[in-house]
Amino acid sequence: QVQLVESGGGWVQPGGSLRLSCAASGSIFSMNIMGWYRQAPGKERELVASRSTLGTPEYADSVKDRFTISRDNAKNTVYLQMNSLQPADTAVYYCNLKYRGTSTAYWGQGTQVTVSS
Repeated sequence: QVQLVESGGGWVQPGGSLRLSCAASGSIFSMNIMGWYRQAPGKERELVASRSTLGTPEYADSVKDRFTISRDNAKNTVYLQMNSLQPADTAVYYCNLKYRGTSTAYWGQGTQVTVSS
């Protein structure tokens, strides 16, 4: 069993920054992909950014050059630094851990990010 615990959400004004953290615990294989998804009201959940244990990061076009995903593999923790936040970034952000080539995936409980003036 794998548990993902997110932190760092909140309210910020447009142009501001937030940093999300997600710590994974339990039985985790070292080669995995950790990432962040988000879901806004009335919309489908979408991938924001992901990064495999040894791979390069991948980003949604809407967040490129504004968000940065990083990992501390020793701590099984993934971070999402979000800069230049816009109202369109308002959503519940979910941490995800999965293994390439399998259907196995784990989700965090979600953390709310609200960008408004």
